[in-house]
Amino acid sequence: MPQLFHNYTDGKWIECESKKTFPNLNPANTDDVVGLFQASSAQDAVAACEAAANAQSAWAALPAPRRGEYLYKAAEIMESRLAKLAEEMTREEGKTLPEAKGEVKRAINIMRYFGGEGARQFSYQIPSERENVFCYTIRKPLGVVGLITPWNFPSAIPTWKLAPALVAGNTVVIKPASLAPLSGLRLVEALHEAGIPTGAINFVTGSGGTVGNALVEHPAVRAVSFTGSCDVGNALHEKVLRRKIRVQLEMGGKNPTVVLKDADLDSAADILVNGAFFSTGQKCTACSRAVIEKPIYESLLAKLLEKTRKLKVGNGLEEGVHIGPAVDAAQLETDLKYIEIGKGEGAQLLCGGKRLTGGAYDKGFFIEPTIFAGVKPEMRIAQEEVFGPVLAHGLFEVYIDENI
Repeated sequence: MPQLFHNYTDGKWIECESKKTFPNLNPANTDDVVGLFQASSAQDAVAACEAAANAQSAWAALPAPRRGEYLYKAAEIMESRLAKLAEEMTREEGKTLPEAKGEVKRAINIMRYFGGEGARQFSYQIPSERENVFCYTIRKPLGVVGLITPWNFPSAIPTWKLAPALVAGNTVVIKPASLAPLSGLRLVEALHEAGIPTGAINFVTGSGGTVGNALVEHPAVRAVSFTGSCDVGNALHEKVLRRKIRVQLEMGGKNPTVVLKDADLDSAADILVNGAFFSTGQKCTACSRAVIEKPIYESLLAKLLEKTRKLKVGNGLEEGVHIGPAVDAAQLETDLKYIEIGKGEGAQLLCGGKRLTGGAYDKGFFIEPTIFAGVKPEMRIAQEEVFGPVLAHGLFEVYIDENI
């Protein structure tokens, strides 16, 4: 029987109002249910916001260095469980175990860094134009902060958001992505075991449309931080703009890597492979375009294809695997859809482009790393984020005026 995980509200692990749950599946093996999580309602989100609001004044009154101590303690707890946390991340999100270990370590380092910020919250003395007048600034918390976090970096991104919010004296309600909620829960669990005061941190799982909307609409929430798609981020911005609260959005990207003719070609090919295909291309910072000077185009392309064809796709828990699965069936379908779009628009498919099947592949969402050439700027695969292991190669030929 899969383990049942709970929401964390007002210092307690509790079931949601409906007592309904949803499964967290391993995208490399859908027979593996990582856990069951609470399918929360808007009322559950409201209860979490109210708990955070009730805790706000006491948490803000605690000296900042003491708030930082809870982050230090949580970091120590997480480090003692590094191997377990990394394995769980690989099981729920699909990235390779070395990548997962690196991400958990990053989250630990973020906790420690912002723990130190508790002792570095300096104010400023301002020169006055009047005698015997002393002017200075005071930093004050905003209040309750709502965090909506993605599945692709399920430990690092929640930590980037919650650690600075907490050490600055804000209470927090976090809604993790439903595709990878366990990594976020482990962060909250570490803070709970570190003894953080009741209500300072709250954790609610469920759909973005239900829990996320209730979170950003609650009157106690004074700031929202969101990482996810452009469409959802734009809609969220319109919603909170009317309330005139702080909002921070981290959304999609369509990133080029520029390779000039004096580059080391082996190094350039390694950088392109890493940027385009590691994490299965499922990150807003992934390289999805290559901009290459004409004199080295053919030579670099040959090296890139050689290195790409050597990549091993598989379960991220297995040694020697370079690329894990797409995170779920919908993302795999999106990847395959964009590959067909690219072919239909006349781009040249050089390698990859297919779903991997047979044996263990049939239980997961595996796709070949894919490279297109002959991609023109007006094509959709040149403009739209795929969020998969698809590289549009030779998008432009760059000409440098050496007289400039």
